Parts: sequence; structure tokens; C-alpha cells
Amino acid sequence: MKLTVTRQELLDRLSNIQNIVEKRNTMPILSHFLLDAKKKGSAITATDIETALREPIELAVAEEGRLCIPARKLFEIVKEVDGDLTIETEDSEWIRVSAGKSSFRLACLPPDEFPSWPEMEDAKEIGLEPASLAKMIEKTIYAAGESDTRYTLNGLLFHITGGKITIVGTDGHRMAVIESEAPSATEETKIIVPRKTVSELRKFLVAQGDSPGREAEGTVMMLIGKNNILFRIGDIEFLARLIEGTYPDYMQVIPAKNEKKLKADRGAFIKALRRVSIMSRERSNAVKLELESGTMTLSSSNPDIGEATDTVPVEFQGEGMAVGFNARYLLDVLQAMSADNVLFELQDPLSPTLLKEEGDETYRCVAMPMRI
Repeated sequence: MKLTVTRQELLDRLSNIQNIVEKRNTMPILSHFLLDAKKKGSAITATDIETALREPIELAVAEEGRLCIPARKLFEIVKEVDGDLTIETEDSEWIRVSAGKSSFRLACLPPDEFPSWPEMEDAKEIGLEPASLAKMIEKTIYAAGESDTRYTLNGLLFHITGGKITIVGTDGHRMAVIESEAPSATEETKIIVPRKTVSELRKFLVAQGDSPGREAEGTVMMLIGKNNILFRIGDIEFLARLIEGTYPDYMQVIPAKNEKKLKADRGAFIKALRRVSIMSRERSNAVKLELESGTMTLSSSNPDIGEATDTVPVEFQGEGMAVGFNARYLLDVLQAMSADNVLFELQDPLSPTLLKEEGDETYRCVAMPMRI
């Protein structure tokens, strides 16, 4: 294998895979990426077994070849050198990387050790608008679990049925649900996609316009197989192993008969929460909301530090009440919204609270109160 590549091209492609390659060194091959250098159609592939990314790379190839190259070490080299790079194999285990007067010799692994890319036979195919999918992920991923012992919560539920797609994230303390039209989604399907996969996918969807020629244009194609899902964005492919198990029945969690209604300016609420949470206990991050007609008083206290209070004007219907929340959970919800006003539907201090954006019934969030 012998090739030349511009520094920026290689830097961009290696930057895209840094969060995907395995860093814990459980399997040495997973800290490498597969470089498939061809006269036409060169590509790089990276995987941690759970998630894989395959994307094209522009190379000037003198001699074709395939090799597994250490992803982190080559990335560090490319960041420090100047000018175009030449990569040439010395044998099946070493490559020489040259740029200007700099030269590096790097140990590699054989390509047949790299995990194979599974076939997506008999996959269900669904098309989505890139901007719509990015928005749905943005508004739900914060609520998904991270390293939760209930493994199914460490991903987002994609519920596809009747020309509609619903994406759900929950960690048991809060939940976010968003719906969107998907005309090609006719057969009912429920799948759980790993959080890491959708997090990396989102970066490509929201990077539209940042990388000319590689924008998330047209339609994102989802190919859903028995054990895997493939997202195709132009000539970039994301593959993920689906999480097995049963996701909680999200419709049963959404409260339908909460009688107390509150409407608040979202920006003012965020600022007050940030101020008051400074004085809350770090572990619980508890903030108390005291609701009455026209006013919401926020307060927090920590016996070792002190206390804080703030007030926000609101529209509130119902008997006055006090309710406690983890301030971080509320901030996550409010920051994922875009409307000027947020709507709360409450019942009692320990019942699930429903949060919505004014004028949008497609996005609903549920937050569990804290005992205060």
C-alpha cells in the first residue's frame, strides 16, 4: 500500500472516529481503524463492536491495500505535522508515515482481524429528514440512561408505526418523548438504539454545512435488521447492534389527568434555577418550587453552606402547592426546548409532572418530583 493524503482530509476523517474506537484496550484491534485504500472508493471503518462507522476518504493511491492502523496514535501524528502525508507499508505489520521532514514508523495489525461488517438482508427501510432526526435525538438523548444496570435504558426507543416515528429516552427519573411524521413507516417496529450510536450520529446530522460535500443532505435512510440498525447519510454509514430487551411502556408513564396547570417564561425559569441550584446539595441538587397564583418561589438549602431563594412570575391554576425536583433534570428539559413558554401539568407533590412546550403537542417530558 502506498498513498498520499492531505493533512486536513485525514485529520477530519480521524477526528470523526475518535469517540468510536475502543480506548479500554480490551481487544487491541478495536483501538485500530481499517483503511481500505483503492484507486476508487477508499474508505475507513472504525468500531467498538456496539457501534461502527464507515466513511469515504479522498486518497491519491499509488498502490492499493488494506491495513488496521492505530487510530489515536495516527491522529496525534496528523495533528502535529505540516503538509500532505505519505503512507506506505513496509511489510504486513508496519507503515511509514511521512510529512515534510517528519517521518514515523507505526506498528499495525492485519486487516483480517478487524470485525466484519454484517449483511443487512431483509432489512426494513425507512427514510427521515436529517433535520427532523437530529431534532428528535437532541430532545430525548439527555434523558437516556448512562451505564444503567437496567441495560435497556442505556439507549433510545424508536417506535415506528402508522406513518409516524416516536423516539423515547428515560433513566427512570425523567422521560422525554417526541413524535414526527414518517410516511414510509407503515409496519409497527420497536427497537432500542444505543445512546453512543445516536450521540455520534447526531454530530453528523447537525454538522450540515460545516464540511462541504459531506453535509447531511436529502434523506437519512434507516435499515432495520434483526440485530442491527444501519443509518445511511449520503455515503457515510453508521451501524449499531440493537439493545435486546423490553423497553418500559412509555405511554403508561405520561400522566393524562394532572389538574394543576402552570405556565412560565422558559428563559426566566432557567436563570432562576441556575441561581438557586448553586446552594443546593451537590448530590441531590434539590430545588423546591412553591406555587401560588401569579408567583413561583424557588429555594434551596445546604446546612454546610447556606440557602437561596428566587421568584419567577407565572400563570398557575389550582390550589397552591410545594414540590421538589432535581434542578439538573429540570434544566436538561428546559434547555432542550425552544418555545418561549413552558407548560407544567402537576397533580400532587410526589406524582409525575408533565412538561410541554407551548404550542407543541409532539414533545412531552415527564419529571419525577423529589420528597422535600
